[in-house]
Amino acid sequence: MTESTTIAMAHWRRLDREGTDRCTLAQVHMGWMLSGQAIWRDDGAESTLTYAVRCGPDWRSLSADITGNCNGRRVNIRIAQGASGWEMNNEPQEVDDDCLDIDLSFTPATNLLAIRRLAARGNGDSSCAAVWLVPELDRLERLDQSYTRRDDGYDYTASTGFSARLAVHPTGFVTCYPGYWDGWVDD
Repeated sequence: MTESTTIAMAHWRRLDREGTDRCTLAQVHMGWMLSGQAIWRDDGAESTLTYAVRCGPDWRSLSADITGNCNGRRVNIRIAQGASGWEMNNEPQEVDDDCLDIDLSFTPATNLLAIRRLAARGNGDSSCAAVWLVPELDRLERLDQSYTRRDDGYDYTASTGFSARLAVHPTGFVTCYPGYWDGWVDD
């Protein structure tokens, strides 16, 4: 059994539709783990996804497992860096090896990974690339991101065209993702 130390738990409610998310950050042997569950309603159908994202001690993403159902479809996804780069369910994806973070489109939890990794490097203004599980949950794409530290959070920009001022708790969890998520952290 792997020992872990819980660092914090984040809770969010969705602002764009009915839904919630809860995630725990834990320090584990040889790194970090985010584990959580997102639940939301979309056109009357309930979706429930459980996720676990593993990182090395340097906050570089190693793998993620996502299970549950999404809009009536069973989901069982494994994202990992394989011998030929990033893979989804053992299938190579057309994503560059320089993607250091995993970004799950259905939760604000994974922004913590880049925020913690960039903070550990001492950068207040940084660009990075993530392997992004798109909202359809059927493929991975490269997501270029920029985080600029401000007194009240981070200015965030993504290559999807989205940008916002993110409120961030000292643990690295986003507590306000304008228009999408609002939350708090127990630490």
